[in-house]
Amino acid sequence: MNAADRQLGAGKVVNRRGRKFDQVLEGARQVFMAEGFDGASVDDIAKVAEVSKATLYAYFPDKKLLFLEVAKTECKRQADACFDLLQEGVPLRVALLGGAQQMIRFLLSDFAQGVFRICVAESERFPELGRDFYTSGPMMARDRLVEVFRDANADGSLHIDDLELAADQFAELCKADIWPRMIFGITRDFTEAEIARVAQGAVDMIYARYGA
Repeated sequence: MNAADRQLGAGKVVNRRGRKFDQVLEGARQVFMAEGFDGASVDDIAKVAEVSKATLYAYFPDKKLLFLEVAKTECKRQADACFDLLQEGVPLRVALLGGAQQMIRFLLSDFAQGVFRICVAESERFPELGRDFYTSGPMMARDRLVEVFRDANADGSLHIDDLELAADQFAELCKADIWPRMIFGITRDFTEAEIARVAQGAVDMIYARYGA
């Protein structure tokens, strides 16, 4: 890997304008998931994205910004999908159940597992990767959930004193049983019934603790 590939300059910004922005992101996504952060070269990303290195650098001055943008974009898409049901006017319990199932499926996806492994593997050398990813990814989903719980407080559906804690509890409940089994390699594939079981348990626990 050359020096340009490893540069982690501070204060640089992502240029989101241009018709090949999404093309660069998709190419980077494929390479990062296959090679990891350190193994992903700018040359390979440009090749898979079918753009020149000059075009890639025009959008992303360094590789860290590109990795974070890939992770943030996917997390935002998943967060939006989790809470779209609430905008459709369905009951809160039904919306939380759908959101929990969506969250669990995302955690089990190759993408989410790949991002998790990259952040853990690079945490010693580049601790800001994990911090920046959490801020732009999981924390964004957490904030959305806090908004949902705040609205539930307002309409009397739930009674929650600590909204942030409740949001964190819900996210952790969605990992129950499935996440440790996956991380430690005990089980690689999970059925829809297993996902539904954990999701239902998460929602039931929230209502058992905070139900008005």
